[in-house]
Amino acid sequence: MRDRGLGRTDAVMAEIRSRIAGRGLLPGARLPSVRAFAKTMQVSVSTVVEAYERLAAEGLIRARPGSGFYVSSPLAPLSLSDIGPKLDREIDPLWVSRQALEDTDYLKPGCGWLPPSWLPQEAIRRALRNLARSDDPLLTDYGTPLGSLPLRQLLSRRMAGHGISAAPEQIILTDSGTYAIDLICRFLLEPGDTVLVDDPCYFNFHALLRAHRANVVSVPMTPAGPDVEAFGRMLEEHRPRLYITNSAIHNPTGAVLSPVVAHRLLKLADKAGLIIVEDDIFADLEYEPAPRLAAFDGLDRVIHIGSFSKTLSASVRCGFIAARPDWIEGLVDLKTATHFSSGRLPAEVVLSILTDGSYRRYLDELRLRLSKAMKQTIASLAPLDITPWHMPQSGMLLWCRLPDGVEAAEVARACLADHIVLAPGNVFSQAPDAGRFLRFNVAQSGDARVFESLGRALRKAG
Repeated sequence: MRDRGLGRTDAVMAEIRSRIAGRGLLPGARLPSVRAFAKTMQVSVSTVVEAYERLAAEGLIRARPGSGFYVSSPLAPLSLSDIGPKLDREIDPLWVSRQALEDTDYLKPGCGWLPPSWLPQEAIRRALRNLARSDDPLLTDYGTPLGSLPLRQLLSRRMAGHGISAAPEQIILTDSGTYAIDLICRFLLEPGDTVLVDDPCYFNFHALLRAHRANVVSVPMTPAGPDVEAFGRMLEEHRPRLYITNSAIHNPTGAVLSPVVAHRLLKLADKAGLIIVEDDIFADLEYEPAPRLAAFDGLDRVIHIGSFSKTLSASVRCGFIAARPDWIEGLVDLKTATHFSSGRLPAEVVLSILTDGSYRRYLDELRLRLSKAMKQTIASLAPLDITPWHMPQSGMLLWCRLPDGVEAAEVARACLADHIVLAPGNVFSQAPDAGRFLRFNVAQSGDARVFESLGRALRKAG
């Protein structure tokens, strides 16, 4: 479909440039025939011919008489913003992340992490001081391919508490949860493979999968997990390779997978030969453990990942992957080829804090603090007619519905002028009604200025 804001010929040229920038068309690839592309773009054949001739004149493509047009330029640098739907910059997932990371003086109720003052900074300092006094070369040397054995042993015992049986040899350390997913995608995906995600889902899943040139298909989310009927239809229609999800505290909705839904999902996945990546990054924020797909599945078709970025430190980067033994060897080789080694120091810092007795006490206080912040945030939003889609059992995330007729992107733009970064529903979902939602981080929503700005934005929108 051509862009209504461009002339017909310019729209055709822009679409071809976008496909080349997004690696949909590689050097030497044949362009669609002029007739086929005219139908796709809903323009005349002569318009496509003119566009192709102008692109050929620029040297971007070249004609082969009797064969068609082919990409002739060197491969352009990958541009994620040129892949996928075109969004306003204020509702683009990468822009939201960069704004929250770069503008440290902004209020960030839309970000996905705890305020620094809520994190165990003194425990981190103590661990660093103790490690600095050690004679071990951990400050200077590479780590082992799998990562610290003592930490993997501890992770094995922690996962057993969720019913997941994973020997230390089935666990590989990574520098973060995001890198864990990236490594798995490199290991299992080919360009053009289909990947299922939840709708809505963590917005960086979309960006990361675009970087792997995957075809992303979304499954509607319910308070008990993904819509099983829709899940089954997607499996039959799209034959996906992977499904990426949060089974515990879901991002952004705060929903929790029910045992019944978990069993039905795994039955469908087994029949379809689907591999599931279970992102468990919010595990330590739970009051009561939710069902884990990896526990029911026994790490057969489920790959379990996590990290400590949300509960311990986003600066001390340490994540992990737990997978079936025959996949670990390939993941280790790929990790070595792309990252060589995980840092020893972050792993030792995490191990020290998890074993010195302070982490459990800190988590007890954190869960209570988040519970109070959740209630306060809901109460502050109520007078604005912003209501929770679901009442989370635990965690920091609150998925909220805006008043009728109000668009989240419009509200986000208005609040940005007040130096407040929101997370509109459009960055988590491409569904038609996604613009009616905002995700709030209750730990970052304690400042009254957030709700004052929201009130002004809503009055303006109304």
